[in-house]
Amino acid sequence: MKKIIISSVIAVSLALGGCEKELDIENPNQATVEVFWKTADDAVKGVNAVYSTLHRGAISRWMPFYYIIRADEGTSRSPNVNLINNMQDFRITDYNFGEAYGIWNDNYVGIFRANQVLDNVPNITMDETQKQRVLGEAKFMRSLFYFHLVTLWGNVPLMLTTSTPADKPPTSPQADVWAQIEKDLTEAAAVLPLTYTGADLGRATKGAAQALLAKAYLQQRKFTQALVPLQALAEGEGKSVYSLMPNYRDNFLITSENNRESVFEWQFALNLTENHDDDIDPRVDNLNYGSSLPKFIAPPGGPGFSDGEANRWVVREFLQEETTNNQRDPRLAASFLYDSTDVRGPEFTVIYDQTFRERYGVDNQRVWFRKFLNDHWRTVDEAFNSPNNWRYIRYADVLLMYAEALNETGSTAQAYTYVDQVRQRAGLAKLSDAKPGLTKEQFLAQLKHERITELSGEGHRWNDLARWGDLGPALAPRDPGFANFEKGKHEFLPIPQQERDINPNLTQNPNW
Repeated sequence: MKKIIISSVIAVSLALGGCEKELDIENPNQATVEVFWKTADDAVKGVNAVYSTLHRGAISRWMPFYYIIRADEGTSRSPNVNLINNMQDFRITDYNFGEAYGIWNDNYVGIFRANQVLDNVPNITMDETQKQRVLGEAKFMRSLFYFHLVTLWGNVPLMLTTSTPADKPPTSPQADVWAQIEKDLTEAAAVLPLTYTGADLGRATKGAAQALLAKAYLQQRKFTQALVPLQALAEGEGKSVYSLMPNYRDNFLITSENNRESVFEWQFALNLTENHDDDIDPRVDNLNYGSSLPKFIAPPGGPGFSDGEANRWVVREFLQEETTNNQRDPRLAASFLYDSTDVRGPEFTVIYDQTFRERYGVDNQRVWFRKFLNDHWRTVDEAFNSPNNWRYIRYADVLLMYAEALNETGSTAQAYTYVDQVRQRAGLAKLSDAKPGLTKEQFLAQLKHERITELSGEGHRWNDLARWGDLGPALAPRDPGFANFEKGKHEFLPIPQQERDINPNLTQNPNW
């Protein structure tokens, strides 16, 4: 998949007027639309450009912040007060706040590129199987970008053809956006291969489309519909492709990327000559193919900036029960850097090249998310070009989603099986032994615990809370920022005002 990252990117323009400043940028190293879209190689380069969107700065750095730090698992002590207000404390001071606006723009960049593929590749004479695969990849990626937009902003413009600067699309209802996501993913799953090999590792697969489709159904609480793709993954042909890695930590190391637990992961690579994140910049040899996120979430005092970190209550979730051999849950040390990442305490816990005690003393209660970090191979600090992939959907997530869908559709007893697989990998007793006979409501409460211990800091928590109806001031004891949360308002971000100034057909979200 690394070749997907470093392939040349076709010229793009953004979907909405707010970024028209980029429309006039010309790259002399890239073909124009008039001479492009002629060959199979053009088709592959076109879809590679869609993947390239995933390492633009805002979408690879700030978007995880919005899903993690805004949720109750994360917090911010950044010296940047605007970041705290707009991300952490639900005090939106700027409807054009740059970090949020960048996420909006980057997702629409991806949609524009996907639409170019879908509009032009059908007219190319090429191997039909390869053509359908490229179109399936473009549909998968378009649905991924819309999944971000609909879960962060709710009602957003739905654009399904290559846009022009003159386009002024209206705001589409969430139901229409979700329906298009479902359509794209259903069609993508029908043509995408089960697996890839060699340089194509990391492209969207049938399983990736099924898993994202399940997420879309689940987020809308369409549990019966979600059972179909989830069953295919957990009991059908997906079971021959995916399984849990024996070592939980292997899911977050650069030495074990694209492993058998990975259903879809964002591919990053190290470019030692990088100096920018804009993949339409003509300085293609200097493009950052990595992620700058680790630098912004790594512990302070050398390793990183610590603009985002974890709340301490999450640690306590892991301490509720021990493994069957009376040890601490191993997922805790794999998930966080804090005073007792090493169970022996701050004198033995190593934060990059120093012990926790040497860096922060013995009474420091701060906790940092570890899964995106590179402390397994960088000994001093983090950089802005991390090659460590984001495991966006893991098979463990699929199993827990399947358990949730089964429980919600009256099959709680059957749901135990899939939670048991996740718990046993961590060395815990089967839930069917530890807590047999749970009611539907009790099982959901337990599942909330299972998801935070298995998936903390991976970007799923916000959507989980939204789906369960748990977003609100009641979370303030865990995360004081939620004291400012207004139901019916803060579930979604405000549509950027600059977009509404340019496009009068856009409607602002409720109560903004």
